[in-house]
Amino acid sequence: MNLLLDTSPFLWYITGSVVLPERVVEAIRAPNNDVALSVVSLREILMKHRLGRLHLPEEPGIYIPQQRERHQIAPLGLHEGALTHLAKLPALHVDPFDRLLICQAIEHNLTIVTADQSIQRYPVKTFWAKAL
Repeated sequence: MNLLLDTSPFLWYITGSVVLPERVVEAIRAPNNDVALSVVSLREILMKHRLGRLHLPEEPGIYIPQQRERHQIAPLGLHEGALTHLAKLPALHVDPFDRLLICQAIEHNLTIVTADQSIQRYPVKTFWAKAL
């Protein structure tokens, strides 16, 4: 599978949180799966950190790329082609970061690793365990 990590699952993964189901951890670690983190998630992390809503051991501009590389998670840039999908998305979810991740998943044929049921309502592949 080609996986795109939603922001929270990425953070749970790099911190070893028990919130992340073992099935999801196994999928991220599977050598035959390609795993990516969007620059959109980095922007969300930077914003939450600046607002004091997310505490990290280092500045996110240093910490997140280090953790991404440490865990062999590829970066995914935001390209014009992905943005063209925004106009076609139904208004099911108002979070602009999630909507951009959905567009990237559509554009690059990725499966989004997310527990967010709003994302799961879009015409995009998602991966998660049965329950949190």
